[in-house]
Amino acid sequence: MAHKQLPGFGVELPEITFDGWLDWFVKIDNPVTFWRAQPTYILAAVVFLLGAAGNLIHAILNGGRLPYLWLTTVLHGIVVEIVTYNLDDIDNFWHSQTPVIFLGRRLPLHIIALYPVFIYHASVAVSKLKLPTWAEPFAVGLTVVLLDIPYDIVSVKFLHWTWHDTDPNIGDRHYWVPWNSYYFHSCFAASLTFWFHGWRRWLCSDKLRKWESSSVTMELACTVLSAILGMPGGILLFLPLYHPLHDLAGVHSEVTFFMLFTIFLLISWTGDRTPTPDARPRSGVHTAEKGRSILLLHLAVHYALYLGLVIFCNPEEEVSIGLHERIGPCNQTVPIHTVFGTVLSKRRYLCASDYDEDYFDFHCLPNGQAPSEDSYWYTACGTPFHNRAEYVAIIGTICFLAFVVFRNMHFHSGSSIHQSETKAKRH
Repeated sequence: MAHKQLPGFGVELPEITFDGWLDWFVKIDNPVTFWRAQPTYILAAVVFLLGAAGNLIHAILNGGRLPYLWLTTVLHGIVVEIVTYNLDDIDNFWHSQTPVIFLGRRLPLHIIALYPVFIYHASVAVSKLKLPTWAEPFAVGLTVVLLDIPYDIVSVKFLHWTWHDTDPNIGDRHYWVPWNSYYFHSCFAASLTFWFHGWRRWLCSDKLRKWESSSVTMELACTVLSAILGMPGGILLFLPLYHPLHDLAGVHSEVTFFMLFTIFLLISWTGDRTPTPDARPRSGVHTAEKGRSILLLHLAVHYALYLGLVIFCNPEEEVSIGLHERIGPCNQTVPIHTVFGTVLSKRRYLCASDYDEDYFDFHCLPNGQAPSEDSYWYTACGTPFHNRAEYVAIIGTICFLAFVVFRNMHFHSGSSIHQSETKAKRH
């Protein structure tokens, strides 16, 4: 098998040693090696990096607060990832390795780009609707999920990361994606949107239009505060529904997500029914937004990529060499303390003889033998589709509908960000 010639294939390590602080901070490696191991992962990474770059170009072309929004999403993503890796109760996933990876081989470069791709795209599209202030964060949270669903479903199937096997917070799955992944993206994007616009209203002059920038110092202060508070605010949104229903009443996470989805949708719809004066399209009004085609082109590529992967690519031909859940005894558990005082539990280690993660196994290793106990760095093998047509059907439907939604919002006549700021300057 070609994978047997890959550097590091089959290597098992209990820990990673680093050659100084810089080696821990960032590792740069030959992209050809990663292409041979996981070509779909490299394609996904490139599309995210191009998307973040395209969004930055759009932000610079249109000016105002958009460059600060882009920067806020980047900093927010870094904060979320760093905190996650360092808190045992939420450290429950491991990215596959990439040519450029940070923080002890935990944070791939393209994951930093994921946050501006998701949240910037959603924020700009929703801004065209000119919803009331109280409704906009929830609409952004919903729209982010449209970008996330095909990415989550396809990427986990192609072993772009692995989940903790028995963590109760991610135990309820949809095509091996935790329902809480969608809950997370909705809540954290809504929180970040709330803080980003809120801090500017609270700290700056009321005479400024929503997307009109203030001083650099003030905008950077809003950026940093929003990036830091985006995660705590997102966590707070788990408290009213998820934790009491899931932790205390044992309600499935699918139910709690659709309850959240319904509430967010109802708030967004209500906001759209009570629009701001300039929210509705008007005849004779033309948008002056620059670079909209960049955003739409990336959205088309994003959705085409994940549909193309499930049509043409084979997950069983890919391997992930790197950090994964540590393998160990099957009978050791650790407690998880919830905010309401209940104590849940999970296995301390991945039980190689009794685990329920159908998107990977160890068939590609010699004799199909699982890595030895205490392995933290090892090789995992992708598994074939049980029904490729099912994946094509669901991903194709989601991608088509999502792209139509984004396109319709972008062409909401007379409501572009750039136009609003132009009108403000005229007066």
